[in-house]
Amino acid sequence: MKIYNTLTRKKEEFKPMDPENVKIYVCGPTVYNFFHIGNARPFVVFDTLRKYLIYRGYGVKFVQNFTDVDDKIINKAREEGISAGEVSEKYIAEYYKDAAALNVRKADVHPQVTQNMQEIIDFVSGLIEKGYAYEVDGDVYYRTRNFKEYGKLSKKNIDDLKAGARIEVGDKKEDPLDFALWKARKQDDEIAWESPWGMGRPGWHIECSTMSKKYLGDTIDIHAGGMDLIFPHHENEIAQSEAENGVQFANYWMHNEYITINDEKMSKSKGNFFTVRDILKHYDGEVMRFFLLSGHYRNPINFSDALMEQAKNGLARLENARENLKYLIKNGQGSMTETEKAQLEGFNKYREKFIAAMDDDLNTADAVSAVFELVTAINTAVKDGASGEFAEAALKTLMEFADVLGILQKDDEDEGIDSELQALIDERQAARKAKNFARADEIRDMLAAKGITLKDTPQGVQIIRQ
Repeated sequence: MKIYNTLTRKKEEFKPMDPENVKIYVCGPTVYNFFHIGNARPFVVFDTLRKYLIYRGYGVKFVQNFTDVDDKIINKAREEGISAGEVSEKYIAEYYKDAAALNVRKADVHPQVTQNMQEIIDFVSGLIEKGYAYEVDGDVYYRTRNFKEYGKLSKKNIDDLKAGARIEVGDKKEDPLDFALWKARKQDDEIAWESPWGMGRPGWHIECSTMSKKYLGDTIDIHAGGMDLIFPHHENEIAQSEAENGVQFANYWMHNEYITINDEKMSKSKGNFFTVRDILKHYDGEVMRFFLLSGHYRNPINFSDALMEQAKNGLARLENARENLKYLIKNGQGSMTETEKAQLEGFNKYREKFIAAMDDDLNTADAVSAVFELVTAINTAVKDGASGEFAEAALKTLMEFADVLGILQKDDEDEGIDSELQALIDERQAARKAKNFARADEIRDMLAAKGITLKDTPQGVQIIRQ
């Protein structure tokens, strides 16, 4: 497998430190609101990375944090008249609901900043002791120029950064490039903790360095997130972690590109800001996940109703293939024929295409194409019926790919057929038997309006949901 490493700006062969324990840290949400479609992309992409590595036989420890200390959370608490902790817990619960709708599996650990405060204080203290940080009136800053490799991830030149830096009024930094590790409490209603520097709270960047160290160790295999985090967040994480630990922080850095809305950058001021919760009112979560995986994660992706409809229709084609196979498993006759055995053997080439795509820097776009090619081959093989044994083997192959991509996890059978729909289906069968084709066609159209298609096969009537 090859991964594009942001640190080196090239694809590199993935060589984990321990194949039985691949260590992955992904930056999670700041929990003050529902997460938006832009946030959803890294959640889905790197959940898929995890699923694929497990599929390929690796053991994975996957950590994704919750930032539950932030100005936005404090402001939200003031707006709603509740505590910052209540805001965070509310939106952590909402995160899990929306992530589940996208088939994003929970991380092995979801650390929260508020539950790791002593470790953060110890980390900052260590940086002060090593001369990489200093305290001024309760604030603690990182001496950026003391870390000689600063800029190696973002490829930014420290002198260029210096030219563009500004010291704000009342700023007590030694250098404009220095950044906050610990912030002194400014108002009495701010959430704060006792520290060697007085009451305060951690800066944003120090949180991830500390939690990654605690749960994964000094060096990890993969650190991932959106490309907006490359600078300054991930750059600052490297400076902190490598100064404190004395070893390389992460061996591979993966960053996904932005999402635009109707070819424009998403922003609240433009009115094109969509939370996942908003979108779930119109589209199933699996459709959204399928849409997000339809492009390569390092390419920008455009969100629009037209493209979501394409994703919905594409996923429906895969769902229909799955349901057709499940129907044949129940109703197919006999054992697998020699022809079917040869067809099944031929499906291996789609597995090879799928793996080749995913091995090439997690190219989910080409992997999805391989799934569609497989479905075309399956549909061709079973157009005149198939043995239950063949259908079962074909379904197993289809779901092998689908499980990695996190799609086709919702079972149409779970929805069931209510008594009213079943009565219409039974009446249509009776009308056909009585050669009352006008009534049969009328019922067919009524069912189609409800998203139900009936397919007459040699094995009986198959119910297909649209």
